[in-house]
Amino acid sequence: MLKTQRIQKTTDIFSFLIHSVSPIILYLIILLSASFSQNFAVIKVANVPAKALYLTQPKGDDSRLFILNQKGQIHIIKYGETLEKPFLDISDRVHSSLTPGSEEGLLGLAFHPDYFNNGFFYVNYVNKNDTSIVSRFSVTEDPDMADEKSEKVLLVLAQPFGNHNGGHITFGAHDGMLYIGFGDGGKWGDPYNNAQNQNTLLGTILRIDVDEGDPYGIPPDNPFVKKRGKRPEIFCYGLRNPWRFSFDRESNDLVIGDVGQNLWEEVNWNTWEESKGANYGWRIMEANHCYNPEEFCDTTGLVKPVHEYPNNAAYMKILMGMDEAEATGCSVTGGYVYRGANIPELKGTYIFGDYCTGRIWSFQLKNGKLANFQNLRSKLKKTSKDVPLFISSFGEDNSGELYVVDYLGAIYKFVPY
Repeated sequence: MLKTQRIQKTTDIFSFLIHSVSPIILYLIILLSASFSQNFAVIKVANVPAKALYLTQPKGDDSRLFILNQKGQIHIIKYGETLEKPFLDISDRVHSSLTPGSEEGLLGLAFHPDYFNNGFFYVNYVNKNDTSIVSRFSVTEDPDMADEKSEKVLLVLAQPFGNHNGGHITFGAHDGMLYIGFGDGGKWGDPYNNAQNQNTLLGTILRIDVDEGDPYGIPPDNPFVKKRGKRPEIFCYGLRNPWRFSFDRESNDLVIGDVGQNLWEEVNWNTWEESKGANYGWRIMEANHCYNPEEFCDTTGLVKPVHEYPNNAAYMKILMGMDEAEATGCSVTGGYVYRGANIPELKGTYIFGDYCTGRIWSFQLKNGKLANFQNLRSKLKKTSKDVPLFISSFGEDNSGELYVVDYLGAIYKFVPY
């Protein structure tokens, strides 16, 4: 009897609220409630030349997207249309191997935070002599055309092998410094142990000041400044091949997708302070597992990944018909912590993918631990007409909305559904 009275009382309260609240307020409550369970999709926003590797946008420019191409070109998507003439074409000086799976070429692009005043942008490429070059270019009076002759080389790094070149560059979200990612130099198992050698720039993320010094300055708060036998440019090290890293534009956390050897892919997510001077473990460890030595490795002081997944989708396995459910991936593509406004459900969620399988996943970080892990590809296949096949990169526009770059030449955008 008492239970029946409580139910009736609750019903009376809800009835009172529904009849007392104005229709406009009630509509807003329903709309707000719906927004937190909003679904999403990816839509193809443009086709671009094949071997597309990255997408970015200068601050203050909301009408154009800039697409990096491995062959040595930068293309512009303007008001949804890909311009016929490249913004920059330096294919004459970029390594242009036609070998499938080549990791050389034009690999990184970053616009100076004050681009609209100084016209400077920066690229990272491997030249025809197998050397990594980080250099600065300037835009011409035509905003859709860069000056190919304006190159100023900032940094030169010889690559011992043709893979694990890294190549990503980006300006820090809060400090305006240029961060540069390099792999361990290549081949199997980092044979020269470069990633653990702080006297080389290989296997690291660097941090330099492009507004001071010639050709650049060393930020005085870098972790290895004035440390004997350690390069002062290094911000963190112990990386095998950091194929895309990003800063959370709100928290300034650094999130790195580090490509594994042959068993494990990893994602590292740490605060900026934790990342400063961090040793991410390669080649002592591959993700959370001992690599060299294979057992009982010394993990003292190593920063462990927040997520790992098995590398079990080698090309031969895919060609032999391995079911998608069995193949997790073979090469992690780092992404972004979503900070856009269009999809509230993804707010604060890190979104990343795998190059080989086209899978896209997401998770959050709560108290330093992975939470709410999701396989987004399964959702996107239900809501999207097409999905990317070979995920070479993710990209972010000025409003924090997220894009996916398909290596075959398509650009997708996350949108509400």
